[in-house]
Amino acid sequence: MLSELHVKNFAILDEVSVEFGRGLNVLTGETGAGKSLLLGSVNAALGGKVSKDLLGANGDYALAELLFDNDECVRDLLEKYELPESDMLVISRRISDTGRSVSRINGETVNASIVKEVASRLFDVHGQHDHQTLLYPVKQLALLDRYAGAEALSAATEVRTLEREYKAAVKELAEAQEHSARRARELSMAQYEFDEITAARLTPGEDETAEERFRVLSNREKLTEACAEADAILSSDAESVTAGIGRALRRLAKASALDPKLEAIYDDLRLLEEQAGEQAARLAEYLGELTGTEKELAQVGERLDVINRLKSKYGRTIEEILAYAAEAEKTIGKLSDFEGYVAGLTETADKAKKALATAAARLSKLRRTAADDLSAKVRAALGELNFLNSEFSVEFRELSEPGESGAEEAEFMISANPGEPLRPLAKIASGGELSRVMLALKAASAGKDEIETLFFDEIDAGISGRTAQKVAEKLAQIASTKQVICITHLPQIAAMADCHFEITKQAEDGRTRTSLAKLSESEVPRELARMLGGAEITDTVMTSAREMRELALRKKSAEGME
Repeated sequence: MLSELHVKNFAILDEVSVEFGRGLNVLTGETGAGKSLLLGSVNAALGGKVSKDLLGANGDYALAELLFDNDECVRDLLEKYELPESDMLVISRRISDTGRSVSRINGETVNASIVKEVASRLFDVHGQHDHQTLLYPVKQLALLDRYAGAEALSAATEVRTLEREYKAAVKELAEAQEHSARRARELSMAQYEFDEITAARLTPGEDETAEERFRVLSNREKLTEACAEADAILSSDAESVTAGIGRALRRLAKASALDPKLEAIYDDLRLLEEQAGEQAARLAEYLGELTGTEKELAQVGERLDVINRLKSKYGRTIEEILAYAAEAEKTIGKLSDFEGYVAGLTETADKAKKALATAAARLSKLRRTAADDLSAKVRAALGELNFLNSEFSVEFRELSEPGESGAEEAEFMISANPGEPLRPLAKIASGGELSRVMLALKAASAGKDEIETLFFDEIDAGISGRTAQKVAEKLAQIASTKQVICITHLPQIAAMADCHFEITKQAEDGRTRTSLAKLSESEVPRELARMLGGAEITDTVMTSAREMRELALRKKSAEGME
């Protein structure tokens, strides 16, 4: 249940907080006072499009925030998106004067799609535009699926998934059959590429080894000369490092006996002599292994040319080249047995088609069962909403083959007056009739719909008198099991309110501001009188307003709507 709405700097709403209650919450006020702005702020908080023109003059941002009294029905979504859990659920949206907005759930920043997914479990908004969407058969079919329940919604999701799989299989089959000439070229190319790579007999890492060997062979003379000179310096010449260290050791041998301080130097020189000898031996070993011929150099160079040519065509590394060959081999296998490949695709498409047909048939059965039940409930609700002897049914039209919405289209058919034939809702419904049909549908589905809060704007469009009273009673009936928030101009609806809020507009300091106040029971008749009598509220009008409120309360009590 929505417990509070907080709006800041939204058009002429400087800062407004509304604490809603259970049952029927009614918002009334003069035309232009800002009632529909509240609906706009709710839509904004729930991720709807907002123009930066709606930003008020009191600051550089607007804020819309909704507080729900628990998050049990969206607990799985909070876990899915790793959002904080709490006894309260807070959805907010901050919109800057640059047009940038930030949405949050329980303080965590989220994108609009997550907000809409969470909000779809909590809130159902019906403005004038929402009534108009009821005219589209695709929306009517979606409404029927929701009414049919979780099994139908699951079946509808399965149908959409299977339809995509079937389309993909048919597309792949058509492409395979269409490009037989191209298949021959692809087979020839794949075979050439596979043969070229296979003939090279590549080994992972051999490119690095070959590059290193080529570098050594190319510089063998320089390496030999450098190593020979280094060996001479270390040990071969009479003036070599090793000979010099030997002479130094002989001079220090007797001296170190005379002064213990020289012993450490003497020992280090002995170690240095050993190391010089070891390095000289390593150089000699390296020179002995430094072999190679011009023929080997040419062979290594040719191998590198092969490897680099393949790299330029098939991959940056030998591993990538070998992976390319593996894919080419798969292509060869597929294209070589083209008839078998096509037969496999045909079988896959046939299986997908059968699975789709089976799922669509199951969904159709659920829809038709739900349609009969929904039609009966809507007819009853329409009678209660002052449609005399009206008829309502769901007409199904079979499709040539199942599509993403199933095996049929559905359209709501209605006869609003006795003797008139059933015709599509879009062709006969006036604004007032459409509002009542929407209300009848919500009343019919109230017991199955898990959404706790319904927000109605313009539900009273085009109605008055007895019809208005019937609409008021139906709203109160729905509000006995749901939280209903309704913006209205009709005193009949306002009289049924469990919580009544008055919206007023004042001009101060050259600016227009809107404020909102919850009316006490003693204040309600005055607002009803304003709605009944207009500018001048006489004693007679006040008496009528009090009587209207008393009758509404008695009606609610008698029929258990409290």
